[in-house]
Amino acid sequence: MSDTSAPDTGDTAASADTDLPTELPTELHGCPVTSSRGQQVIHVTVGQYLDVLKALTDDGYTMVVDLTGVDYLQHLRRPLPAGLEPERFEVVVNLLDLRRRRRTRVRVQVPEADAVLPTLFDLHPGTEAMEREVFDMFGVRFDGHPDLTRILMPEDWVGHPLRKDDEVGRIPVQFKEAHT
Repeated sequence: MSDTSAPDTGDTAASADTDLPTELPTELHGCPVTSSRGQQVIHVTVGQYLDVLKALTDDGYTMVVDLTGVDYLQHLRRPLPAGLEPERFEVVVNLLDLRRRRRTRVRVQVPEADAVLPTLFDLHPGTEAMEREVFDMFGVRFDGHPDLTRILMPEDWVGHPLRKDDEVGRIPVQFKEAHT
């Protein structure tokens, strides 16, 4: 039996078996919305970040699946919606609405000179480790975080290993019972 359904072009926000609209809004909570592989992407500024995440929680997006960072050192001229300036760093938050089976992504441009965002810990306590990882790997600080310390690298590590301009670090291999 062959599949005669239309191929997924990635241009719709939801499948036909949900009660969601198939077209994405162009704006949500005062922020531009784009689509990436059929998923809604909300582009927020640093100043809008916490308010939009609170509004999305009220809209039913109660689970943060992932919070990560990106270093666009070599791609500072990438396209973004009108009114947004590309910055070196971007923090990406992926959210789920389990009740309505929806997913959305929030992208915020974070300037290198002031790489600080408010923490989501009070709103989504599960982001505690994710924010620590972004801090550790990229150097983005989360204002108000209860324990913003390194989580992957040693406390005395200098630099942020996932920054595109960070030097490759070397740690000598230590063997058990090795004679030096």
